[in-house]
Amino acid sequence: MNPYIEILRPGNALMGAIAIILVAIIDKSLTIPIILAMLAVFFETAAGNVINDYFDYNIDLINKPERPIPSGRISPKAGRNYGYLQFLLGTICGFLISYLTSNWIPFVIVLISDVVLYLYAYKLKTTPLLGNITVGFMTGLGFVFGGFTINNPTIITTSLYLGFFAFVMTTARELVKDIEDMEGDKSEGAKTLPILYGEKITAILAFVLIIIDCALCPLLYYNQIFSFYYLIVIALAVILFIYSAILIIRNQDRQTAGKVSKYLKIGMLIAFVSFIFGSL
Repeated sequence: MNPYIEILRPGNALMGAIAIILVAIIDKSLTIPIILAMLAVFFETAAGNVINDYFDYNIDLINKPERPIPSGRISPKAGRNYGYLQFLLGTICGFLISYLTSNWIPFVIVLISDVVLYLYAYKLKTTPLLGNITVGFMTGLGFVFGGFTINNPTIITTSLYLGFFAFVMTTARELVKDIEDMEGDKSEGAKTLPILYGEKITAILAFVLIIIDCALCPLLYYNQIFSFYYLIVIALAVILFIYSAILIIRNQDRQTAGKVSKYLKIGMLIAFVSFIFGSL
């Protein structure tokens, strides 16, 4: 794969854009602002991925040596400038959305995203818990961004529900990933939660967040946001979430953490599918 495509982590960036697609499906609409919102989330997510790789160069030499920058296929300077380009493209999309809809909240959200994503890569990632919360916040913000792009009060409320769900589960997954990446993080003097307080405490916190999210899932049905079909599909995700929670609470080695991180990601994809079925 071309390193300039690989460094974007297009699969990850497309997953971010799924938030907009889901909100559009729920609203049963497809407009130019929605398409621009998909592009904005893609570019912003890609920008975060690239600039994160730039700042994580030394850590990735140990954890992810095959990535474009540590492998030498892209120089650090070229990677940094490429990240800035993605930020610019995302910001332009945000401006066009607000210009076309006469609603400047989406543009403000994109500007906030620019700042938060850069600060995360530069400093917040190595800040215990705050870094994890930041990633969760940005994931949930994608849904909220979609809601304000459509600018329908009902859809905005729904997007807030979905955003909170994504925020909690993503934060849990980030904690698990910190357990997986402890070796490289230690070598760089990073102060992540498992390094400061141990893998067990981190696993307990991830476990609690996962269980909280599972317990809240039925609210989207009981508050009449989604239909009964939602409950059928989300049950599969909940089973996988609970299984993942049990795995990480029992064992916190790197291999197990890697599996749990993968399972949580799959579970979130299933949850996203449940949102689609629930809107039928």
